[in-house]
Amino acid sequence: MAQIQVIGGGLAGTEAAWQVAQAGIPVVLHEMRPVEMSPAHHSEELAELVCSNSFGAKNSDRAAGLLHAELRSLGSIIIATADKHEVPAGGALAVDRGVFSRELTETLAHHPLIDLRRGEITEIPKEGIVILTTGPLTSAALADDLQRFTGMDYMSFFDAASPIIVGESINQEVAFLASRYDKGEAAYLNCPLNQEEYLRFWQALCEAEQAEVKEFERENAKFFEGCLPIEELAQRGEDTMRYGPLKPVGLHDPRYPDEKPYGVVQLRQEDKAGQLWNMVGFQTNLRWGEQKRVFRLIPGLENADFVRMGVMHRNTFINSPQLLKNTLQFEHRETVLAAGQLVGTEGYTAAAAGGWLAGTNAARLLSGEPPLTMPETTMMGALFNFITSASPKHFQPMPPNFGIIPPLEKRVRSKRERYGFYRDRALADLEDWKRNFSRFQLINAS
Repeated sequence: MAQIQVIGGGLAGTEAAWQVAQAGIPVVLHEMRPVEMSPAHHSEELAELVCSNSFGAKNSDRAAGLLHAELRSLGSIIIATADKHEVPAGGALAVDRGVFSRELTETLAHHPLIDLRRGEITEIPKEGIVILTTGPLTSAALADDLQRFTGMDYMSFFDAASPIIVGESINQEVAFLASRYDKGEAAYLNCPLNQEEYLRFWQALCEAEQAEVKEFERENAKFFEGCLPIEELAQRGEDTMRYGPLKPVGLHDPRYPDEKPYGVVQLRQEDKAGQLWNMVGFQTNLRWGEQKRVFRLIPGLENADFVRMGVMHRNTFINSPQLLKNTLQFEHRETVLAAGQLVGTEGYTAAAAGGWLAGTNAARLLSGEPPLTMPETTMMGALFNFITSASPKHFQPMPPNFGIIPPLEKRVRSKRERYGFYRDRALADLEDWKRNFSRFQLINAS
């Protein structure tokens, strides 16, 4: 039987390969690591989580949470594994990232229909059904071939990862466990700063030395506004961080119950044992020595032991509005599909969603069935519709959000109620859509 090839073993590629195999079709999953490593990855595991261990808000009346719910309904292996290895994170779905990736690697490697091959693919196969899920760090050779394949230049933006700190090195006489407004379990370690401490930290951050970004990386690249380096936020003004990741609202320092912190640095649990903590919103391109010096100015982190420093790298994505159908097929060669950050969806869950659709449609193409499009009222459908119909001139990566979903028939002023209606409509429409599947589709989505 003919095989489908998936190139790239990140979240999208892992999901895509699994969905093809679940349809009873052999699949070859190509992953270049560890033969060739990327600038940001640290292991050879499939679906390695590079920037954070969080999949975003859990509640289904939030954009990320709705996407979680849709993928659970569709049998996503990524979300099922995330649910299995969840760690406390307040209202977010966060995972023990090492265990999460190892289990996915072992599951796929031992599946009888999945052939996991290690090594770099430098060209898009000329024949057969292919799914490209190489992500924002596509190797140079394959990127050159993809440029030839599409006939246009890449678009680029910078992304960055936050430092991770050993929990025992955090001064918990200063840092306190709490979630904002006491919602959910007390899942974040909070390092409060008074005005003097904040201004000293802000000044040091503004003056800190950044790592060199090579000219070829900087050319035509932009920061993605949803993942700005902390030093970029600091440069935008004295109070910018206080309205972003260091906002003090909803948090109270138990040492000074009558005083409101001027700013708060939050750390999110990275593993189930609580041994590692991720600095929330602290993506950075500072030199590693500067990171240690500046971040240790934060009260509670004076003796922080960093197990991973923040890093920054160039992400790339194709101009999907000019290149892709909302089935995630390329317009000029329909047997080639793409998914993940490569196509301009932003975030782990969106990558898994793209992998689900690309894998499902690749299996359908090989079975002689028409490819699927998702209902636009679902978060998945809204994302794929956006990236394939946005203005090509101004196209930028898009995370899940309710702003891209078609409006309700009746206006609802309350944002919370409106989002609840969006959720109810999306999940109802998804169930109706699934009932229209053929027998093959129902098996794939169960």
